[in-house]
Amino acid sequence: MKDIAPVLTPEKVVVTYRIAGLNTRFAAQILDWGIVFMSLYVLTIIVGIASIAMQEVAWGAFMVFAAVFPFLYFIALEGLWNGQTLGKKALRLRVVMIDGTPVSFFASLFRNLLRPADMIPGVPFVGLVSMFATPRFQRIGDLAVGTIVIHEPMIGMRFTPAPYKYGIHPLEHHIGSLRQMQMSDYLVMKRLCDRFPYLTKETQARLTTDIWAPFAAKHKIDVPGVHPVYLMEAVVMKYGRQQELV
Repeated sequence: MKDIAPVLTPEKVVVTYRIAGLNTRFAAQILDWGIVFMSLYVLTIIVGIASIAMQEVAWGAFMVFAAVFPFLYFIALEGLWNGQTLGKKALRLRVVMIDGTPVSFFASLFRNLLRPADMIPGVPFVGLVSMFATPRFQRIGDLAVGTIVIHEPMIGMRFTPAPYKYGIHPLEHHIGSLRQMQMSDYLVMKRLCDRFPYLTKETQARLTTDIWAPFAAKHKIDVPGVHPVYLMEAVVMKYGRQQELV
């Protein structure tokens, strides 16, 4: 099984990700299920105390909640915490779309709703077989929605994708009018901002040189002491509002 997934972006740039293998994914699952069971154990005690007054109602509601809680745990954390559960966070794993972009909430939803498909009655270990049979170590849910699990690279600086829909970036006053900016520039820069946290330092430096440096020179953007990714975010946010893209 290959542990490197090359992704050709629309900008014709090849970005590679290290695929998470069975050992680390299994360890992350153990941590996550331990958290799920401990949470349910604590809730069982609470419900046990509450059920003194209304036993049937309390236990009935708890049984329903206990059945859906594991799904809620994985869906909510992966969908709202950028592809990570507590177990994945501890082991530096992350779920991303197969093209390297952050996982969407709907992808996380259907990916985790399909967890029972990994244990189809009469076909034992189908999820495990699927992971070994696919080049990117994907289980049934991953194949259905187009996601992969990767090792998050160790990087010195941390960035988050620009909040394109909210507010004004604090560096926008350095950007200028952007009259000569094209839609293709916007799409390239937005994708780079989205992917930046998952790239190695070498790839970050190379793409910054190849994509940002010519753009900054053309538009006369030069802010000493500010990392280029922050300026790229400011460009994306300003242009997006100007063109009513957000």
